[in-house]
Amino acid sequence: MHKSGTATVVKNAGSHYLLSELPEWELFPAVLRGKIRLEGAGSTNPVAVGDHVEYVCDRDAPDLEHPAAITSVLPRKNGLIRRSTNLSRQSHVIAANIDMAFIVATLYFPEIKLPFLDRILVSCEVYGVPVTLLLNKVDLYRDEAREQVEAFKRIYSSAGYRIIETSAVTGEGIDELRKECSGKVCLLSGESGAGKSSLIRAIDPSLSPKVGSISLAHLQGKHTTSLYEMYRAQCGGWIIDSPGLRGFGLADLEKDEVARYFPEMLEVSRECRFVPCTHTHEPGCAVKAAVDEGRISAERYNSYLGMLEEDKKFR
Repeated sequence: MHKSGTATVVKNAGSHYLLSELPEWELFPAVLRGKIRLEGAGSTNPVAVGDHVEYVCDRDAPDLEHPAAITSVLPRKNGLIRRSTNLSRQSHVIAANIDMAFIVATLYFPEIKLPFLDRILVSCEVYGVPVTLLLNKVDLYRDEAREQVEAFKRIYSSAGYRIIETSAVTGEGIDELRKECSGKVCLLSGESGAGKSSLIRAIDPSLSPKVGSISLAHLQGKHTTSLYEMYRAQCGGWIIDSPGLRGFGLADLEKDEVARYFPEMLEVSRECRFVPCTHTHEPGCAVKAAVDEGRISAERYNSYLGMLEEDKKFR
């Protein structure tokens, strides 16, 4: 029996995929048919977890020996995209069609790198991904580093970002996070070691992100940490797990566009004397004045300057 339809990509392992027709959770394998070209070709992965795709298969129940064939990728509403790590001009789509991205950060263990975090936030702004920051592992340092916690919260709340303090050990913030995930497709991402997998298991103890909940032979490689996968959570949402990030290069962004993706800078830049203004040396720059007055954090401004100074590799 011939079958066709529209489904969501829930797992990507190289050239093999798992699909499900959300909100139903009936997984079946698929492969690409020929070359699928997307708008803005130049992506290392033309099909990403979260993509809505059209498929066909020659039987009613596809299996590993007879997988469905992905014939087209439907237009994305958004996606978290970074420059490919191989220093090419290509981009890499971490996930697509995201209702909320939760970016996991820690003050220590590992120590947070604000320029790295700001690159992720800029990419979320560029591609229209709603984002919330999770300040994780607060049980390890809150009492000793309360001042640093409050400083972090000031920097990013003043930039317009929501922050949830979390701990998989004590359960702090987990109920709120679980509620936020209900009925949504959510991405958890962040620096390697920030505790993303532990948070996913805290949201739903039945999930095992490190091991993977689907043991299909064709989808299990040696490098399981490179897999991208969506899980169905008991709270009624879907959680996309991605490998921990060690770097984040900006893709498809010219230097004269960077400032507009810092929300707090965009808001005051309308008052700059000169248009366009790079907010670096021009007289009458409202952004520099806001930094001097403490209305824009020096840390965020320094991240912006660092992005301007980067070469085309965006390392």
